[in-house]
Amino acid sequence: MRSLIKHVLRRSEPTDDLHVAGWVRSRRDSKAFSFLELNDGTCLANLQIIADSGIPGSEDLAKMNTGASVEIHGKLVESPAKGQQWEMHATTIKLLGGVPEDYPLQKKGHSAEFLRSIAHLRPRTNLYGAVFRMRSRMSFAIHRFFQERDFVNVHTPVITASDCEGAGEMFRVTTLPDDKAARVAEDFFGKRAFLTVSGQLEGETFACALSNIYTFGPTFRAENSHTTRHASEFWMIEPEMAFCDLAGDMDLAEELVKFLVTEALEHSEGDLSIFERFVDKSLRQRLEFVASRPFERISYTDAVELLVKSGEKFDYPVEYGSNLQSEHERWLTEKHFKSPVTVFNYPKEIKPFYMRLNDDDKTVTAMDVLVPGIGEIVGGSQREERLDVLMRNFAKHNLNPEAYSWYADLRKFGSVPHAGFGLGFERMLMFVTGMANIRDVIPFARTPGNCEF
Repeated sequence: MRSLIKHVLRRSEPTDDLHVAGWVRSRRDSKAFSFLELNDGTCLANLQIIADSGIPGSEDLAKMNTGASVEIHGKLVESPAKGQQWEMHATTIKLLGGVPEDYPLQKKGHSAEFLRSIAHLRPRTNLYGAVFRMRSRMSFAIHRFFQERDFVNVHTPVITASDCEGAGEMFRVTTLPDDKAARVAEDFFGKRAFLTVSGQLEGETFACALSNIYTFGPTFRAENSHTTRHASEFWMIEPEMAFCDLAGDMDLAEELVKFLVTEALEHSEGDLSIFERFVDKSLRQRLEFVASRPFERISYTDAVELLVKSGEKFDYPVEYGSNLQSEHERWLTEKHFKSPVTVFNYPKEIKPFYMRLNDDDKTVTAMDVLVPGIGEIVGGSQREERLDVLMRNFAKHNLNPEAYSWYADLRKFGSVPHAGFGLGFERMLMFVTGMANIRDVIPFARTPGNCEF
């Protein structure tokens, strides 16, 4: 059984019987031996291999170029070189897979745009290896956070007939040929079906039975947006809590963000170092900023007033009744409060049908969690639990009550106050890695005009 380089580099004592495998990062030759830098993707650091001429397999050393895969047996010994504790003296070395001269990942800098075009190879680079190890670590941390708090994980459908946001930006799922597209009754499901934009509505049904649940899965939006923060396929974490109001919703959202930031700081030291070096020198400072400070809370009305009076020249004008833009959100977190901020109670006109109407009949119990460098990272609300108000909302948003009869039943049969939110997984990853483009924290990005691999 081979040893993972991650564990080899953490050993406390040498060994005469070590078996490793991985990909060559670089090779340097002398007359009597060669130095190989080996990496197997389990950590950022490489293991230095010293392969003497004449050992079994050394006849292939000249073929062990950058990118080649090799298997090595040998001894782990203390290294005399600075900056590394261990090195490996090979006793046998075997070439598993060579590489031709056109291997695109040579030992030099590559642009993000170029690496996106070879997304099947970019995880082999130091930076993207670190990004996707961080993605795995954050995914595990999310499940741990909710499981430790007795939330039930629910798998909500990817294919749905319900539009959660009412935005109409959904991908249709159909088996009908183009000339029969209008004959919906003949389609596979006998009705129009779409890729989901959210698991929230279905999640509410389980919260109204199991109390606290969360979903974590892919969501889709057919929005023709080419910004660095939008993708057509992305992952969402969406908890729902029965017997919970807006205050409890904000408490949990802020707690989750702090938990994930702390996880990145405490358990990703090697990977954080490459983000600091090549992506954002102030990354650690910003993460510690969020982890150590309480969240400021301010109503949407008061936030707009602050922005209007700020004297700042924003690209997008600030006025009551408009959604806050990322530049407004970052001003609140980075310049005014100098802390993470939760904005709550938004005008009802700019929010979806399911958010609870406040007593002022003007605002709904919506909230957004804002962090420096990104802006909005969480959006949520207390849900409208009153049947009569929900039915009026259906009419205002031009939604067919029959299509949402099952959702209305939750208010008809034992309705309870309940609340939830959505955390964009890729937005969170952008925050903890410093990566500026959402395409660089998704293994294979789906964006307008791009569905490769």
